Amino acid sequence: MGQSTTQQQGYIFAVLAFFMWGLAPIYFKQLNTVDAIEILTHRVIWSVVFVIIIIALLKQWHKVQHILKKPKLMLMLCVSAGLLGFNWGLFIWAINSNHILDASLGYYINPLLNVLLGMIFLAERLRKWQLVAVALAVIGVTIQVLSFGSFPIIAFSLAGSFAVYGLIRKKIPVESLPGLLLEAVILMPFAIAYWYFSAPTATSDLVQNSLLTNVLLISAGVVTTLPLLCFTAAAKRIPYSTLGFFQYIGPSLMFILAVVFYGEIFSAQRVVTFAFIWSALALFSWDSYHSARKARYS
Repeated sequence: MGQSTTQQQGYIFAVLAFFMWGLAPIYFKQLNTVDAIEILTHRVIWSVVFVIIIIALLKQWHKVQHILKKPKLMLMLCVSAGLLGFNWGLFIWAINSNHILDASLGYYINPLLNVLLGMIFLAERLRKWQLVAVALAVIGVTIQVLSFGSFPIIAFSLAGSFAVYGLIRKKIPVESLPGLLLEAVILMPFAIAYWYFSAPTATSDLVQNSLLTNVLLISAGVVTTLPLLCFTAAAKRIPYSTLGFFQYIGPSLMFILAVVFYGEIFSAQRVVTFAFIWSALALFSWDSYHSARKARYS
């Protein structure tokens, strides 16, 4: 297979991954009558089932066994599982509580936080314009806090939990799919305990639910895993710096859904914060593009 064909496949997988993540609010909005923790419970349980099927088809059980034999890796996966569970749950709650704009802002902030964490914990040096981009984002948030007296806590909780999760997964030698399975398995006892011990709700008994509700709840595993599989496939085929440009598809789609289709108010404080974040990302992307181009031709 030629390099250009491989790259084209990578671009397709990247677009698919970020389109699925960006359109996820449409799916979760269909379940807005179900409690966020209950949806999270299904998301965890059915993710385990779906990933087991994928790993069985790909014959990757030996990779799972390798991780299970290493207590240090399992301990790190316990931490990453906690962060992932928190991120999943908060995202569902944000969507169904009409905070899609906050979720969008969080995933715009995420790449800038990744850069900052890379500098602090991985000794990665920031180029001049990357530093300016991070400073712009900080200024935007500071103006919101000082002028409007509010901190974008949902956005930063989503961005922060996913950025730290990404940092941990970058540091530990665990592949995406076996790692995701073990993280979901770690969360599974909590999900089952909640399902078993919590007070019954209108949708907690699958036998009593409509077929559509059950299909949507069970599909949570597919909605969780499918974009991640596409993302992993893209990461193997195209440079990570190139992949970074695609990640703005997700929050951009969320932004459009929030303002155009779900009627969320794009208030003055959000305009200011988004303007600074968008400027920071434009500068960051421009710098990344020129740096990659210079490296290619040097």
